[in-house]
Amino acid sequence: MVAKITTATLIGLEAYKIEVEVDVVNSLPQIAIIGLGDTAIAEAKERLRLAIKNSSFDFPQTKVVINLAPADIKKEGTSYDLAMAVGILAKENIVKNIPSDTAFLGELSLDGSLRPISGILPIVCALGDLGIKKVILPYQNLKEASFVENIESLGVKNLNELVAFLNGEGRLQSLKQNVDDFLSIGNNFEIDFKHVKGQKSAKYALEIAAAGAHNVLMCGVPGSGKTMLSKAFVSILPPLEKSEAIELTKIYSASGLLDYDKPLISSRPFRSPHHSASAVGIIGGGSKVRPGEITLAHRGVLFLDEMVEFPRQVLEVLRQPLEDGVVTISRASQSVRFPAKFILIGAMNPCPCGYLGDTKKHCTCSDYQIRRYRSKLSGPLLDRIDLQIDVPRLSEDELLNIKEDGEDSLSIRKRVVRARNIQLERYKQDGILTNSELSAKLVKKYCKIDDESKSMLKFAISKFDLSARSYERLLKLSRTIADLNCRENIELNDVAQALQFRGLKIY
Repeated sequence: MVAKITTATLIGLEAYKIEVEVDVVNSLPQIAIIGLGDTAIAEAKERLRLAIKNSSFDFPQTKVVINLAPADIKKEGTSYDLAMAVGILAKENIVKNIPSDTAFLGELSLDGSLRPISGILPIVCALGDLGIKKVILPYQNLKEASFVENIESLGVKNLNELVAFLNGEGRLQSLKQNVDDFLSIGNNFEIDFKHVKGQKSAKYALEIAAAGAHNVLMCGVPGSGKTMLSKAFVSILPPLEKSEAIELTKIYSASGLLDYDKPLISSRPFRSPHHSASAVGIIGGGSKVRPGEITLAHRGVLFLDEMVEFPRQVLEVLRQPLEDGVVTISRASQSVRFPAKFILIGAMNPCPCGYLGDTKKHCTCSDYQIRRYRSKLSGPLLDRIDLQIDVPRLSEDELLNIKEDGEDSLSIRKRVVRARNIQLERYKQDGILTNSELSAKLVKKYCKIDDESKSMLKFAISKFDLSARSYERLLKLSRTIADLNCRENIELNDVAQALQFRGLKIY
């Protein structure tokens, strides 16, 4: 009788149930693995043979055939080792009982011990949803799997321990952890807003951005505080919700970036790729499709320092994710969809030398050099950036007289959370969380303005040649400013402030 063991595979962030079928036939001793596996699976033959032998178990002296079903799904990685080993041990009657409601995950070492694997959380979540009651996995992955509520996770250290458990002669450690206990830890930040001297207008713009999840572009001379403001920005964002923390942890687990000792992403991510990053590094991809920086920044911040130094083609790939909040990577054999709802913060100098408009240093750039430098930011990309602000140099008097006792991040965060809660209540029937996610239809419903505000916007559209997208984003920005001030209706002052923060002239 064929031994059948349940395991799973991960494609992107989606997990699929895989059935490992093991049988032996009278032939020369060998292992045949079929079912569209990659090189790592083909190499499992020797891992299986030596792991079983070094655990003091007999390996079949006949041909072992292992089928990974369904055969039309590409299987990659080493997570199938444990399931295949259990199937072989079952055919040798070393394992007496394999529960049908139990899945097996893990990579084998040559000595029979288990090694941790990536992607445990999304796999275990999917198995629980499919009705699997228990999952047996490497002991090092147990903390990560313990956050899944509808399935029991059991940690195993080696094959001997597993065989004893399956034969009713031993126990495996089980663990359950509460996500809320870890979220309270993620509230300590390196840079507080009170550490940033001056820049009152820029701080207010970032408060608006945090309240409505709007994108920001800061332009200023070197040393004006753009980078420090950006790093302090995460300290005023609302704490992660439980569902957001699980979603983020799935992403980092699938990417192989999760620390086994810190099994939950408890604070919003801040990703700052270097300007030499490739388009694949930013949006994701590769031969084995993995999330890029925009997905790793999901529910957090993607900071592009020296934004105009990024290749134009890299910046242009941001356009669709900024609009849709997802990125789809298509390959000949598969199409993978990753979430990408992030807040973009860009920082740039006003010109190649960095000192255009500075009060202390003279700009040495020609008009042509300035136009060429700024042209790397296309109109469609700028259309998607709601707040475009100038960050000027502080004078000597400002630097010396301003104390490090400005408003702290906690105070600002309270206002941001209050505004976010207003939005959550308003959009609870619409399936969105923030003003920046409003569709054109919802903008008409929730961003109504009076005749005086319409006249101001009409003048701005005519004077600055604003696009339809810019107009909608101005209304969303106005809605956020009104929410920060706890106003139900958008007023003229809200629209005026929104226009002011889109006043940076790039061309």
